[in-house]
Amino acid sequence: MDDLGQIFKAYDIRGVIPDTLNADIARSIGAAFARVIDGSAVVVAHDMRPSSPELATAFAAGVTSQGVDVTLAGLGSTDLLYFASGYLGLPGAMFTASHNPAQYNGIKMCRAGAAPIGSDSGLAEIQRLAEQGVPAYDGPQGSTVERDLLSAYAAHLRSLVDLSGCRHLKVVVDAGNGMGGYTVPAVLGDTLLDPLPLEIVPMYFELDGTFPNHPANPMDAANIVDLQAKVRETGADIGLAFDGDADRCFVVDERGDPVAPSAVTALVSVQELAREPGATIIHNLITSNAVPEIVREHGGTPVRTRVGHSFIKATMAETGAIFGGEHSAHYYFRDFWRADTGMLAAMHVLRVLGSQDRSLSEITAEYARYAASGEINSEVADQAERSAAVERAYAGQEGVTVDHLDGLTVAFADGSWFNLRASNTEPLLRLNVEGPDQATMAKLRDEVLAIIRA
Repeated sequence: MDDLGQIFKAYDIRGVIPDTLNADIARSIGAAFARVIDGSAVVVAHDMRPSSPELATAFAAGVTSQGVDVTLAGLGSTDLLYFASGYLGLPGAMFTASHNPAQYNGIKMCRAGAAPIGSDSGLAEIQRLAEQGVPAYDGPQGSTVERDLLSAYAAHLRSLVDLSGCRHLKVVVDAGNGMGGYTVPAVLGDTLLDPLPLEIVPMYFELDGTFPNHPANPMDAANIVDLQAKVRETGADIGLAFDGDADRCFVVDERGDPVAPSAVTALVSVQELAREPGATIIHNLITSNAVPEIVREHGGTPVRTRVGHSFIKATMAETGAIFGGEHSAHYYFRDFWRADTGMLAAMHVLRVLGSQDRSLSEITAEYARYAASGEINSEVADQAERSAAVERAYAGQEGVTVDHLDGLTVAFADGSWFNLRASNTEPLLRLNVEGPDQATMAKLRDEVLAIIRA
């Protein structure tokens, strides 16, 4: 098979249908996956994109061609697939392109127990085998069985966060025509389990992989405008927005204002530390400084890590951490096989909100201590040269510390910091800046951008 390097990324597979990803390629990847995981069975799920069922079926055929059985879970969110992997003790594959536009699809893969597969933990080997051609297997073919896991997934999440005693909450949910429209009614609604004291106001729950209303990427502020308006219009207590594969959840308060993922990370950390005092909490290096501060204040141990789920999950395994959060609204839970689930994070926020009379804006104000720029992308001809120029401008100054845990991080004595990371797939430098106040942050942001773009 031709070079597949353009679709194999650091953590998963993404391609354009049918040009760079199609049924034939999916079948080859399935066969390679079966060889690499070295197990007797796998579980496969898919999202609502038009191409997903065909790709999942082809992948399963590749797996069974190698004598490995397949459990077909059908429609699901990515965190439902992680649940299935942990619950069944099987390696798994999820067909989704997350928040990418409609012409894309992809595959997220894991080992049994939702353990990550990345470029250095099996993905490169899967690519090599798929390109070279997986040797034929001369034993009996594997079998396939269909299994609906939605009820078990919903019940497991409800066992981790009890919402039954909450006050009545009006919750607007924007599923973006993605998989949240499938999982939210099961977990937060009453389609499968007993009703909760939640009034769900649904937005764009119809499963439609062409995304007719807006892209399913809530990290882009333009894509939560409808949610913000509906929260204000209905007088809701909170708004939730899920991305296409519903593994990330973004929160807006009762005023329609976004709640930063770092504030959500801090809020959930406090809840988890109350349950397990002294526990370790993971945060990536772009998360607000408020997170490690608040973790320490509540008796926990914060651990800083690189961006990316494979690094987070590995560090959680090494440290026994109870929870981890990223600036991108990925939230990881030890009791969910260290996998990320936006639904569980949302349930924590709902429980905190529903256990008291204060509004969400009042609750989260104590977790938002600094001013942040958000991620700013700059297209550059030479990423390394521009990063080096930025480092030269600040390194050696009094009170300045520099580290290279992930890209370039420069921290200042007043609590300000910035991180500059190169994109793996585009000629971009990604800048994140934080400061003690808006003016200080803006001044530093503009200084760094001027060097990057010089």
